[in-house]
Amino acid sequence: MAGFDGDEVREWYNGYGWLGDERVYNPFDILQLFRSGVFKAHWFETGTPTFLLDILLERGVPTPSLDGWVTTDDLLASFDVGRIGTEALLFQTGYLTVASAERKHGRWRYRLDYPNLEVRQSLNEHLLRELLPDSSGLIGHTDRLHELLASGDFDALEALFRAFFASIPYNWHVNNDIARFEGYYASVFYSHFAAAGLDVRVADATNRGRVDMAVRFRGSVYLFEFKVVELTDQGAALAQLKDRHYADKYRGAGKPIHLVGVEFSREERNIVGFEVERA
Repeated sequence: MAGFDGDEVREWYNGYGWLGDERVYNPFDILQLFRSGVFKAHWFETGTPTFLLDILLERGVPTPSLDGWVTTDDLLASFDVGRIGTEALLFQTGYLTVASAERKHGRWRYRLDYPNLEVRQSLNEHLLRELLPDSSGLIGHTDRLHELLASGDFDALEALFRAFFASIPYNWHVNNDIARFEGYYASVFYSHFAAAGLDVRVADATNRGRVDMAVRFRGSVYLFEFKVVELTDQGAALAQLKDRHYADKYRGAGKPIHLVGVEFSREERNIVGFEVERA
């Protein structure tokens, strides 16, 4: 791939896999990259998956669950469109791929993941536009997100998201079923990071459990835990990050680690807790 950074090409367009270690590039993207010389969502932009977005929203699928979804082989073999499982639909349409496979209790289990940056960023950007009543300022918001992470200004990051959730009109919550499904606020929060093209992983396994969201950015690691205060004690998000020693998994890299406990309130329809601590 002369003339292109191999790592960047791999990040954008490689990653499709099945049972082996081999990963496959999206051939359409590679051809379009050679033709245009531009890194962009070539394959994704050939057709916005409106039907898929509708199904995800109708079924109330939290967007963080798309990253690392575990399923079985019988679901991946389903072809009945009327009854097809969400994970099977995402796999068969190419928006998720097999990241790993494990045989357990006599059955194969597959962990699905986004194949590459193109799909992760583009699908979450489209989902975010569906999750919000007005997404006109989305580009500026994601740019600001990069700036605040780069500067380490967590107070401004909290203010950014508080102001963002506060801008959603009350009547939109009342009249729109999307805002009522479990995980709505965490979905909006997660999809902002994914749509910004950041290195995001959810349910990242450690020996003590699974961290809700891990973000790697410019030599630092950010570990997020989400809670709803009506379902748990206030302060529980940061406490869980600390009590379960989630940071231990990342210490070997010698990078700064930040623990971020984010708590939402269904009644206030906003963030009511945002605690940050250096691990």
